[in-house]
Amino acid sequence: MTAVTDHTEHERERDEPPAKPSSTDGAPGEARTAGETSTAGETPASGEARHGSSEGVWDDGLIARRGGATSSSGAPSGATSGGPSGAPSVTSSVAPSGAPSGTSAPSSTSASSSTYCGTSTSSGASSSTSSGISTAYEGPLRARLDALRELVGLSRTRLDSATLAEAGRVLDEAAARRRLSGRHTVVAIAGATGSGKSTLFNALAGVTISETGVRRPTTAAPIGCSWTDGAAGLLDRLGIPGRLRRRPLQGPDLNTLEGLVLIDLPDHDSAVGEHRAHVDRILALVDAVIWVVDPEKYADAMLHERYLRPMAGHAEVTFVVLNQVDRLPGDAADQVLDDLRRLLDEDGIALGEHGEPGATVLSLSALTGEGVDELRDSLGQFTKERGAAARRIAADLDAAADELWPVYAAGAGTHGGRGGVRIGLSEEAREEFADRLADAVGAAAAGQAAERAWRRNAGKACGTPWLRLWRWYEAQRSPLNVGWPATREPADEEATARQRVEHAVRTVADEAASGLPQPWGQAVREAAVRGAEGLPEALDELTVSAGVPEGRPPRPGWWPVAVFAQAAMTMLQVVGGLWLVAQIIGIAVPNLGVPVLLMLAGIVGGPCVEWGSRMAARGPARRYGADAERRLREAAAGCGRARVLDPVAAELLRYLEVREQYVRVTGAVVG
Repeated sequence: MTAVTDHTEHERERDEPPAKPSSTDGAPGEARTAGETSTAGETPASGEARHGSSEGVWDDGLIARRGGATSSSGAPSGATSGGPSGAPSVTSSVAPSGAPSGTSAPSSTSASSSTYCGTSTSSGASSSTSSGISTAYEGPLRARLDALRELVGLSRTRLDSATLAEAGRVLDEAAARRRLSGRHTVVAIAGATGSGKSTLFNALAGVTISETGVRRPTTAAPIGCSWTDGAAGLLDRLGIPGRLRRRPLQGPDLNTLEGLVLIDLPDHDSAVGEHRAHVDRILALVDAVIWVVDPEKYADAMLHERYLRPMAGHAEVTFVVLNQVDRLPGDAADQVLDDLRRLLDEDGIALGEHGEPGATVLSLSALTGEGVDELRDSLGQFTKERGAAARRIAADLDAAADELWPVYAAGAGTHGGRGGVRIGLSEEAREEFADRLADAVGAAAAGQAAERAWRRNAGKACGTPWLRLWRWYEAQRSPLNVGWPATREPADEEATARQRVEHAVRTVADEAASGLPQPWGQAVREAAVRGAEGLPEALDELTVSAGVPEGRPPRPGWWPVAVFAQAAMTMLQVVGGLWLVAQIIGIAVPNLGVPVLLMLAGIVGGPCVEWGSRMAARGPARRYGADAERRLREAAAGCGRARVLDPVAAELLRYLEVREQYVRVTGAVVG
């Protein structure tokens, strides 16, 4: 018995410009009977007879009614009136032609039925099912999809579109699949040339749908077969036209595969590039795959390296069927099956044995029917669970997360391992950066200069007047050598300071980017470089404003006492000297002892007071210099923090945010 085209899409095709009338449809793989007359130039009258009096409805029960008409009349279906195929007019589940793909029919049609082989099958149960949004998409899977969407949004400014292409594809396909029927499971049959895909396809459908033969390639375009109404949107998504959509034979096994949409694919190793393109495109869209291998090509390198190994994470939605076991003598079938399991294990595909989740591996003969019932039962259980679409999306998420791991996982760019890597700048790195900037602005030299200035000021206040006169005289001779603040640094020293600043920025950027994936490490370095622009000039301004204290250094409380003591020593010297002069000219009574003692006391006491003042000034001068160094160091550190460290920290926080989203995408628990 042969199959007739499912007219799910004919209502839409009728609105398109009619093609040139022809007696046959030359599409490859389409099976027709001798009595069928389906042409592109079909008259409106015949369309109305087929669809009834209602506009915009479709009927997919032609194969069943044709079988019923043949069995009841014994005449070719083309001789029976009532439709283009001679099928009697019956009521079937309908859907508005303008309804979105994959949505159920209106509730008013839920009581109608579709007749297959003379048996009426109620569609009310399927109409009362969910409108297509499966609850399997809620919970953890929904959270992972939301996390991936957030991750892509946060990463667009840091990663190129090619890197995020697969993640975007997964989001788009997940959204597209979620909008379609959730009570259908789309399964593709794939395999190499001559593996028996089409024979197995026909065996599961119970009717000859896909053409078989020795000519290679036999299947030129994907053919779809739906066991339940409402799969038009899914087939539209796969790009399967209405002329290549079929229905299975009515029988006791029909309910076993309720909800199944089976796709027969061309050969994945076909010599025709278009066939291979069909395979690759549809394999990325279906919910599950049945890989059909034969005893001769089950170890084919192309199959394992191009398909099975890359899709090892999709094991839960994968069936691997060893076909043509009828050609193997004795226990050779078991040996080949064991070797096939070994190869799948080497490919990293988990095998669903002993109740563990994984790929289903079976052996059968589509030609003799051996093992086909076991595959049918496995598919029936698989479709009844209605979780294949969610598991496929979850596997796609896992694959996308693995592909994105090098650009999100810390340590992937440098260490190549999945070990934990500390992210961020340590306190030691921050302090080292501040020290380098302080060294560049000469904070230590400024502190030493401030200390010397304080001591110089103390010496001027507490030193002997004769020493002060000598210093004044030296100042008159060389005015450039006196006083503080220091003169402007030479050009070579300024260039050296600029190089120190650039080196400090590079060092802290490399430290912050250490262990980060390459795109985020580059973003951190770019942020540091942008912040370093103008940093040397800003530090120069800080050197002038924060490094040079305004006015004279503060005087401690003991300074007046030291000044008074120094003045007293000077007065003793002056009095003793004048007394001696008076004695010499005869004005005073000769008495050398007292004036000499006074002069000696002043001469010895003055330097002693100055020395004591210097000793007392060491501590305050040191503190004054340290305070000046601290102010300049803090100013330089603050400038570096605002211009370099804060932008770097912002990039690190952004990376930590996207990494947290990436962890959610992988399904791990964020604690």
